[in-house]
Amino acid sequence: MTNLAPIDYRSIGAVTGPLLVVRGVSGVGYDEVAEIRLPDGTVRHGVVLEVDRDLAVIQIYEGTRGVGLGGTSVRFGGAPFEIPIGDAWLGRVCNGRGEPVDGGPPIVTGASRPVIGPPINPAHRSPPQDAIVTGISGIDGLATLVRGQKLPIFSQGGLPHLELAAQIAVQARTEEASFRIVFCAMGVTHADAEMVEDTLEARSESGELVVFVNTADDPVIERILTPRLALTVAEYLAFDQGHHVLVIMADMTSYAEAVREVAASRGDVPGRRGYPGYLYSDLASLYERSGRIKGRPGSLTLLPVLTMPGGDVTHPVPDLTGYITEGQIVLSPELHGRGIDPAIDALASLSRLMRRGAGPDRTRYDHLEISGQIYAALARARQARDLGELVGADALSATDRRFIQFADAFEERFLSQDPQENRSLEQTLDLAWEVVSILPRRELTMISPETIERHYRGGWE
Repeated sequence: MTNLAPIDYRSIGAVTGPLLVVRGVSGVGYDEVAEIRLPDGTVRHGVVLEVDRDLAVIQIYEGTRGVGLGGTSVRFGGAPFEIPIGDAWLGRVCNGRGEPVDGGPPIVTGASRPVIGPPINPAHRSPPQDAIVTGISGIDGLATLVRGQKLPIFSQGGLPHLELAAQIAVQARTEEASFRIVFCAMGVTHADAEMVEDTLEARSESGELVVFVNTADDPVIERILTPRLALTVAEYLAFDQGHHVLVIMADMTSYAEAVREVAASRGDVPGRRGYPGYLYSDLASLYERSGRIKGRPGSLTLLPVLTMPGGDVTHPVPDLTGYITEGQIVLSPELHGRGIDPAIDALASLSRLMRRGAGPDRTRYDHLEISGQIYAALARARQARDLGELVGADALSATDRRFIQFADAFEERFLSQDPQENRSLEQTLDLAWEVVSILPRRELTMISPETIERHYRGGWE
């Protein structure tokens, strides 16, 4: 942290929620770091949110419990909040403030960097390209994750989205060896935090991953800091060291709740469902730090995970996230209830940049054709099922029944996989052909005759 100025301010005007108001300050700027010393000698850390004449509003990361108007002093640092940067983060497990909790030494390097980083300049961006293979067929085959992309996972309460995120962190890989993972958990229970740390232990020990964990009983204000720490470390690994970095952030809804709570403490005018009107720009300040920069070999790919309260996709968090990101992976409670996990709703999911990461010279020449055919066949199967509910299954044509059979096989053999199963892209595409071959050959209208001749396994005309 930056060396602090020698002036101690003791005129505490008010303590409201996670905010502290200091009077009589001078020369203090927005986003400046501060140390708050309590009468018992305890030191807490904060950042300046607002300055108005001689008043400064400080957001305290550890919370304001025990902070009184008397006996408390504040010292400003003259610079934004910074963290050390370097490879020393790899292999470490840290709390939401970046402090190691794995029993190892403090993270000390020769350079520091502010955690409030700017988004990538659009003029300097390179288009995302080349695939990241997650080992999960529902993603790799149908909604391919591309290096430099922002691809969120939309989930609901009760679904195993955190387990899915941890599985991706364990399995994700690219063709290049220089691949790193930054996992950022926010507002999770202690049981979930232990699950994440246990699941990621082997990859963390290999020196390919860094974990930040903010638990539900940590100060809510810390939740606003945690993703910025993770992205600052990821930016160094990607754009300074040339690694391809995947940042997984779960749960962004918990983050947005923290933003709403702080906004209410500040007295900001509430917008839709009580969230501040600047929630869109706040989320964008995180999401837009991902991408690829011209002339630099690394990339920063973002996989935010969020829960939709009540399954409402129009809720502000998924709604605004959808405007900023490039597609979505949607988890279905209905599929999960039928024992299909990961419960990816294929027809509701898409990767808008899939064509930049899949196809000839990138994954496999038949990848885009077979994925397009699966989407078309699933849509037809849904129509057939709806018709069957109206007229009865026996009244359906043989072709319609074949499409329903395909949809069942798709869910049971292609989508569903053991959490420990790490499928290669070849296995995923071969499984896709296996289920598509249930359909008559004449129904494969999205695939060229040459590709059908090479891969079709059915005996139907």
